[in-house]
Amino acid sequence: MHVIDHSKGQPAEAESRNVLVESARIARGKITSLAKLTTADHDAVIFPGGFGAAKNLSTFAVDGKDCKVNREVERVLKDFHKAGKPIGLCCISPVLAAKVLSGAEVTVGHEEEEGGKWPYAGTAGAIKELGAKHCVKDVTEAHVDTKNKVVTTPAFMCETALHHIFDGIGAMVKNVLKLTGK
Repeated sequence: MHVIDHSKGQPAEAESRNVLVESARIARGKITSLAKLTTADHDAVIFPGGFGAAKNLSTFAVDGKDCKVNREVERVLKDFHKAGKPIGLCCISPVLAAKVLSGAEVTVGHEEEEGGKWPYAGTAGAIKELGAKHCVKDVTEAHVDTKNKVVTTPAFMCETALHHIFDGIGAMVKNVLKLTGK
């Protein structure tokens, strides 16, 4: 959507970036287009969160509950769901499942700001408006929707120490792997 200069917390007006190029930079490895992702080649799928999920994988950052999900992201979520393969989502990305998978249970943490600890608590309301069930969880926890094989954790939806976020993401990954049955 736009590039943010995180040292200033403001958009960098004259800059643009490519999602695939940035993904390769961050992952430091071989990446491919999401269009090539199939359930036949993978046991599970995990979507990280962050502004990319709210601005590039969907229009949630601008449109809230009326958001649209990127066509390939929607396809992947529906394909893995239909195949009964686990889906992991953290931070803001559970809104993707809330929008695409009818009746999914997800968490983005708490439903009240609690003095600024949960600054994005309003997202829980949008999840409910999308027809999903929001489950309150602490940042170190993951919610497992066993029926839909969707595992979510709040991550950076909470203002806390990084090791707590790490613990929650670890719990999400551990539960996704457990649901693969391997």
